[in-house]
Amino acid sequence: MTTPLPIDFRDSSNIELANLGQNLALIVDPAGKLDQQLRKLDVAMRKSLTRLLESEAWLSARPGGVLTLGFPVGITATQLLVVSLPTRPSVDEARAAGAALAAHAGPGGLSIFAGHHTRVEEVAHALALRSYAFSDHKSKTPAPRGQVVFYLRHPEVVARAAAPLAALAEGVFFTRDLVNEPANILTTTEFAKRIADMADIGLKIEILDEDALRDLGMNLLLAVGQGSTSPTKVAIMHWEGATDTEQPPLALIGKGVIFDTGGISLKNPGGMERMTMDMGGAGLVCGVMRTLALRRARANVVGVVGLVENMPAGNAYRPGDVFASMKGDTVEIISTDAEGRLLLADVMWYAQKRFKPTHMIDFATLTGNIIAALGSEYAGLFSNDETLTAWMTAAGRAESEGIWPMPMSPAFDESLKSLVADVKNKGAVEGGAIIAARFLSRFVADGTAWAHVDIAGVTSLKGQSRLAPAGATGWGVGLINRLIHDHFETH
Repeated sequence: MTTPLPIDFRDSSNIELANLGQNLALIVDPAGKLDQQLRKLDVAMRKSLTRLLESEAWLSARPGGVLTLGFPVGITATQLLVVSLPTRPSVDEARAAGAALAAHAGPGGLSIFAGHHTRVEEVAHALALRSYAFSDHKSKTPAPRGQVVFYLRHPEVVARAAAPLAALAEGVFFTRDLVNEPANILTTTEFAKRIADMADIGLKIEILDEDALRDLGMNLLLAVGQGSTSPTKVAIMHWEGATDTEQPPLALIGKGVIFDTGGISLKNPGGMERMTMDMGGAGLVCGVMRTLALRRARANVVGVVGLVENMPAGNAYRPGDVFASMKGDTVEIISTDAEGRLLLADVMWYAQKRFKPTHMIDFATLTGNIIAALGSEYAGLFSNDETLTAWMTAAGRAESEGIWPMPMSPAFDESLKSLVADVKNKGAVEGGAIIAARFLSRFVADGTAWAHVDIAGVTSLKGQSRLAPAGATGWGVGLINRLIHDHFETH
């Protein structure tokens, strides 16, 4: 597992900035005001720092921007980074600074003087997230990154504030690793093993095999996987952190299709290699559950993920087949490439019948249609509950993880009518993401506040984003962790 780089917080009172090693960063207010330690450093540097802070480049720098002095005179550092950041920055400004500093956190380590700045824990969090690199399958082992040390006043206070963010970073890394992992490595069995290993951090884990799923009547889920030699499984993760352990849990449901060929309705081979990310919903749920356990969240949450591979074979399910769901509704298969909603239907129904959650949220890389609508900036949010919608959009704004409410009109149900079964698994192309959500709504029990999040556009990107390199983003772990903290924890 990829782990965040080590970050420490130390007292800045009695340090000599001129002797802090090869890579030194200074976080300075845009006004360029220097405290006593920085003035002393400036003298040692023959006023080089003053000249930089009077330059046009500094005056036009945005919050979080970094200017570099190479081989500065009078100090031991071979590189001096000066970061423009208000003394009391916003979360976004602090994270922009951390992301910019990540590029300079190399094998030689990095010493960062933060002085009196607030939200240093957010700078550190962003630095950790942006430093992620997935190199498990590279033949050449990358050089290890050195330690990052923040020097500031009251380091013990910042360390306490940083602890839950460190747990969140580890959860994000876990999600990214799962999404980046190739399908020949991350089989359904290996995925289940990695989930089972989280018992070591306090999660209660159950793994249901195909015999158990057959006994439960999860015929839709089993149909998706019947063409693969990788056995279909359901993994259940329990976190019981609320004072009242009998309190109904929040249920998080994840689509875990380890690889999606489209089945008999075969996908175009161009770009099919990216379908290793079709388990992104399950990966997101796993990252959230890991975060909750590591930070000892005071909430009851259950994560349930269906793990399956969608392959074409002589025994694969076909267009025109009809299967009975765990709920009892029969489904006509129109496209075997509309497999995610079949998986979710059975897993959602199981979670509701067993755990009786008051709220349930499912996550799935479900439709290309949502990418056409929202691109890679927003996930699509479909819900039957206005309060849950408001909570989730607010959490998305707080974490800068885009999520956009979408319509859920029953008018779209017409497209799902079947001549031979209760419902079809796919309707019209137009409004496809909404139609998929309407299909899922059939499997939501009365009284359950439910949200469906289509993350097809945000799970894995071809290029880098603000807090992640190209590949898996870990989108949503921060959003749902924030949602749980704000509305489901006992404080």
